[in-house]
Amino acid sequence: MSNYREDQIEELADKFKALSNPNRLRIFLRLYELCCQKMTTEELEEVVGNPKCACVGDFGKMLGIVPSTISHHIKELKRAGLIKVERNGQRIECWIDTQTLAKVRSFFSA
Repeated sequence: MSNYREDQIEELADKFKALSNPNRLRIFLRLYELCCQKMTTEELEEVVGNPKCACVGDFGKMLGIVPSTISHHIKELKRAGLIKVERNGQRIECWIDTQTLAKVRSFFSA
C-alpha cells in the first residue's frame, strides 16, 4: 500500500463507496458483463471511447428497479467516475469507464 499516494487512496475509496450500495453494484456488474467482462487489462487500457453497451431504461427491466431509483444510482456511478453516460435522442446510453476499471484492477493486482 505504500506505493499509493494519499490522493490515489481517496479516489479509490470514493469508487468503492459508490459500489457499496447493492443496487449500484448490481448495475455496475451488469454493465461489466455487457461491456467488458472478457477483456484483459491490456485491452481495457487500449479502448478509447468504449462502445455504448447499455441503455439506462433497460436496467429497470433487467434488475427490477424503478426508473427514478435507476437514475439516482447511474448519477452516483457517473459521479464516482465508474461509468460514462451519453444521451442519444431519448435513449441514455452508458458504459464502464475502462480507464477507471484498469486502475481498480491494477490496485488489486499490485
